[in-house]
Amino acid sequence: MSKQHHPVWIGLGSISIFFHMWLIFSGLVPSLISRPIHMALALPWVFLFCIRSKPQLYFGYILTLLGILSCLYIAINESLLSEQYGFINGWEQFLISGILISITLEMARRTVGWPLPVITLLFLLYGLFGDNVPGEFGHAGIPINSFLGTLVITEGGLWGKLTGVSVSIVAVFVIFGAILNAGEAGQGFMNIAIAAAGRLTGGAAKVSIISSALFGSISGSASANVASTGMVTLPTMRSLGYPKRIAAAVEAVSSTGGQIMPPLMGAGAFVMVELTGIPYNQIILAAFIPALLYFATIWFGVNRYAELYGLRPYKTHMLPALSLVVKTGLFFFIPFSVLLFFMYIGYTPQFSAALAIFSAFFLLFVDIDLNLSWKKTKKRLVKASIFSGQQVATIASIILCASLIVGVLGITGLGIKVTSTILTLSGESLWLALLLTALACIILGMEVPTTAAYVICVSVSGPALIDLGLDPLLVHLFVFWFALLSTITPPVCGGVFIAASMVEENWLKVAGSAMALGLGLYIVPLTMVRHPVIINFAHSPVKSILIGIQIGIGLYLFSRGIIGNHTSKAYRLFFIIAGSAIAFFEFY
Repeated sequence: MSKQHHPVWIGLGSISIFFHMWLIFSGLVPSLISRPIHMALALPWVFLFCIRSKPQLYFGYILTLLGILSCLYIAINESLLSEQYGFINGWEQFLISGILISITLEMARRTVGWPLPVITLLFLLYGLFGDNVPGEFGHAGIPINSFLGTLVITEGGLWGKLTGVSVSIVAVFVIFGAILNAGEAGQGFMNIAIAAAGRLTGGAAKVSIISSALFGSISGSASANVASTGMVTLPTMRSLGYPKRIAAAVEAVSSTGGQIMPPLMGAGAFVMVELTGIPYNQIILAAFIPALLYFATIWFGVNRYAELYGLRPYKTHMLPALSLVVKTGLFFFIPFSVLLFFMYIGYTPQFSAALAIFSAFFLLFVDIDLNLSWKKTKKRLVKASIFSGQQVATIASIILCASLIVGVLGITGLGIKVTSTILTLSGESLWLALLLTALACIILGMEVPTTAAYVICVSVSGPALIDLGLDPLLVHLFVFWFALLSTITPPVCGGVFIAASMVEENWLKVAGSAMALGLGLYIVPLTMVRHPVIINFAHSPVKSILIGIQIGIGLYLFSRGIIGNHTSKAYRLFFIIAGSAIAFFEFY
């Protein structure tokens, strides 16, 4: 047994699953108890799980121990701390605050690198010393015991709404995805994708689109999507003669769509619920047609590349038998149907996910022929527990760090000042304000995970866009989409890097093709602003669909213009202009 499959890690993963499931059925648990325990459970995975050198191991033990003790202090003294109204009392609370903030920054650094903790640290320094900043961006000064207290011993800052989302909803859906992937569900949606698109022109690429959409609907991680579905789709595309850059670009762009594909949306949907107060069901309905338009645009691009390069479908012997598709597909559709059914009849997303987890859990005990094998079941359970613990910890690290930023924005009023600046610079022009917001999202998204970039951008620029007349949900979707651009746009483009390395191709070549295939990521948010009814499917389904078809036609023409290597510039320009006109023109 490998070190990473040691009984300790299996046990910790199981405890994490049990705790987050228990919270759903336990009734109301105080936030200053559940959220610190959530952080405490994440600490060993961040600081000890993949450590190889002894110095790192010893340092990891120290950080884990200090973090767990500090979290337990908050949880044990919850009733006492709630009576302090956000004011630090005594040196030990100052120490606890410093430890928790420092460890949160280090958790983010270990998980996603330097940029997010550095940005968070700058916000913290602004909160402490912003009274020395001249002009309108300075603040009146905040006593340190009040500043730290609000961030650490109240339900703001570290234990605020965002962390609550991570604890009560995101963690449950991550567990759901981990259990699904530990069984036959992963092979199930891959077989479904092959059966649906394998025979079509450019079939291998279209399999990547469908499988990534299905996988992304539960994973919500572009990197995880590329690494999982790409292990199957990339070798297949290469064996059928697909150019390396196109194969990698298709996988990177398709996998990126996981973060905008309901129901999970890379935790974005649940964060939106907390930030907007809009019901979850309404958010995923609003996001559905734009997400379909994104994947449709990739489909159009694949068709164009198929014309240019003769991209072949799957060979007959590579197609799964219908019986196999049905058998493996049930492992995906049964839990997914349970999830959607209970959400449809009015239960909360976390309760519905919990019931779906139970159904997925029981399916771990059988294979596609309904045979029981304890040896195989044991492997599946180990995989589910390890992956659950690791992924819950990863997301917790990001959200905890982002929560500190949101806390500082609330304490200092910086968000209001940025809003005022955006309104001034834009001259209260909506499209100029959108441009400024989009640029901020792209720049921040280059170095910060999508969810964190979205939270920061919407916190500082969202109010300005709302003041200019945009619907709050539209603002949040717009910002979220543009925060995602960096996954396929140089110079960072994480999804492109992973896919390019898997096929051993120059990442810049892959990025060029990815941007052409993923142009929907750039255009669809703008069409949402131009045609707000597209996100109003719940109340105007017919008009929303009609507008979606109109935008889809425009994206098709635009795609033919962009991907036109063997045609004249005039021909390509015509299609780009025609596509833009149709996508943005108001026919209704």
